[in-house]
Amino acid sequence: MTNTLHAAVVVLAATLAAPIAIAQSPAQASIDVSVQTATSPPSLTFSWPLDATATAYFVRRRNSGTPVWGGYFSIPGAGTATGYTDNTVVVGERYDYHFVKNGSTSARTFVTAGIEADAIEQRGTILLLVDDTQAAPLSPRIDRLVSDLIGDGWFVVRNDVARTDTTTNVKALIQAQALTYPDLESVFVLGHVPVPYSGQISPDGHTNHVGAWSADVYYGELDGAWTDISVNNTSASRAANHNVPGDGKFDQSVIPTSVELAVGRVDLANMPLFAATETELLEQYLDKDHDYRHKVFTVDQLAIVDDNFGWFNGEAFAASGWRNFSALVGANAVSSADYFTTLNTAAGGGYVWSYGCGGGSYTSAGGIGNTTNFTTSTNRSVFTMLFGSYFGDWDSTNNFLRAPLCSGWTLTNAWAGRPHWRFHVMGMGATIGEATRDSQNDPSAGGFFNRYVHMSLMGDPTLRQHIVAPASSLTVAPNGTATDLSWTASPATGADYHVYRAVSAAGPFSRLTANAIVGTTFTDAAPLTGFGTYMVRASKLESTPTGSYWNLSQGVFATICLPQVTAGHTSYGVGCYSPPLLLSASPAPISTPTSGTTVTYTIGDIPEAAPLSGVYFGIVIVSLSQDLAGSSLASLGMPGCDLYVGSMDLPIAYTSATDTAMTNFDVPSNVPCGTEFFATAVALVQPGSLPNGQNAFGATTSNGIASTIAPN
Repeated sequence: MTNTLHAAVVVLAATLAAPIAIAQSPAQASIDVSVQTATSPPSLTFSWPLDATATAYFVRRRNSGTPVWGGYFSIPGAGTATGYTDNTVVVGERYDYHFVKNGSTSARTFVTAGIEADAIEQRGTILLLVDDTQAAPLSPRIDRLVSDLIGDGWFVVRNDVARTDTTTNVKALIQAQALTYPDLESVFVLGHVPVPYSGQISPDGHTNHVGAWSADVYYGELDGAWTDISVNNTSASRAANHNVPGDGKFDQSVIPTSVELAVGRVDLANMPLFAATETELLEQYLDKDHDYRHKVFTVDQLAIVDDNFGWFNGEAFAASGWRNFSALVGANAVSSADYFTTLNTAAGGGYVWSYGCGGGSYTSAGGIGNTTNFTTSTNRSVFTMLFGSYFGDWDSTNNFLRAPLCSGWTLTNAWAGRPHWRFHVMGMGATIGEATRDSQNDPSAGGFFNRYVHMSLMGDPTLRQHIVAPASSLTVAPNGTATDLSWTASPATGADYHVYRAVSAAGPFSRLTANAIVGTTFTDAAPLTGFGTYMVRASKLESTPTGSYWNLSQGVFATICLPQVTAGHTSYGVGCYSPPLLLSASPAPISTPTSGTTVTYTIGDIPEAAPLSGVYFGIVIVSLSQDLAGSSLASLGMPGCDLYVGSMDLPIAYTSATDTAMTNFDVPSNVPCGTEFFATAVALVQPGSLPNGQNAFGATTSNGIASTIAPN
């Protein structure tokens, strides 16, 4: 910093801790900071409107992503200051600033700023915890979600969890994965994974709500002491809040130590006011999550605040909206408006952010609306904050905090006001999970109940505020010893591209382009042997109210196998007896990092198990080894019959009421490209029932099928 450290540190500390004077509205608890950048020499210039009530301004700074702030500096000009310039910045870096205004209307604002800040290519490992009752019905959408996460720079680890399990077991699983993956950054909870409860608290101020609140932060704080021995309180009207020793609910009201992992939950269980089932609500959520990431719908960088509390003795709950939105979309893009009226009638791109607060119940907020309103809402806002009594304890039926995720565009929600949350880091490309963790960890966020266990994010923790439309239709093809890539351009204005490659479609990916390329083709002169998965991401310089950063789109993928192979099935050998048993297979066997094709074997011309029995049965033998010429089975009493596999690795039984049967073999996920497997069929018959008595063993065999696995 270029400014002199304020000499009267003691005085400054006292002023920062002094009671906030009464202001006219929560908007006055925010400093409307705008930023101008310069690259030569690098500088960030912050400015704000003149405030006649101000007596002094202070600022502190830290490198974004680090926990430690520098000391406060006084800004020259005292109460008449309208700006501050930081000349000690570096192009490519991100910085967090905390501005404080003292005066009859005290205020504070957090800003993340930078000049052409570097793109964030690798975001670390994310643990996807899936409610095992939803794993099967959501399987295609979960696979798509995993692909989207990989395409945004995450390495994905998935565990399916029983909703009947204990929270301590789930926590132990997370801790074990954190040891296995030291770069574990986030936990995405999908479905009704066991809900932790903790504390003896009532952040909403109601005596009938004192007890343990739902507390997903338990899953993100890895090394603190969480006990279940001391709190003994059954005064709350809702039994779920009762907390007694040994009941599986924890004693801690304050987060024990710093939160390591950003946790977000998409849990749409127990929402019967919505016509859709729990599974259908989750399907809808994952669909709009995917569409948002890929910019299927475009969102305007606007925000609204619907405040039904006002100043509230200085707590100014709606300051969570005004402070964040000024930094995230710019002060001129924030308006005061009715929540549902505005978001339901918004044309075009709607609002990227929204805030609403009012006296609440588990299913409503006064002046905002209720859960029923969300059942018919189009709700054109992606990120929202809602605040009011009771519903911040979100594990309740038809809960108002979870309701927005069930409708419209909304993908995240937070109970913001006690304490105030800080989302400013999203203005320069950070995820909402990072903002959540930052809010949970920082006692200076403002308001009451800082660092309390009730702070939880509803929604996908990996989402970002600014979206670049991705490229599409990536193709890869061998070109001699090289591999050629081509794709369809992103519709984003000014987009260029980076190309990445990995051994597995699961990643991790390494960038092949030293600098972004403008065109839509690329040649890999030294491709991998075997599987090689390519990813292309569009890149553009994102200009925001607080600076600029290089922003990357979702990735588009294509996989090639070198030497090139084609997935499919080939028949070899012939069956014995007449008509011979005939084996065929389809579809072509595909294996991806998350799933594999189900191959259906069809067995035709099966002889009856016994004459006139109407029963046809036998086995299909799947093997990793081939006997191309066939091994004679004459010694077993089956002259003229050959076995076309080298081992009986997996026998699969079949039975039918006709001479044709089908049975399935599931190709495992993540099988190396070019892997082969083999199969033959056996039909069991009554000895002596085939022509010429040539079936003393009582069986007949088919041709062989050779199958080659390749990427799709």
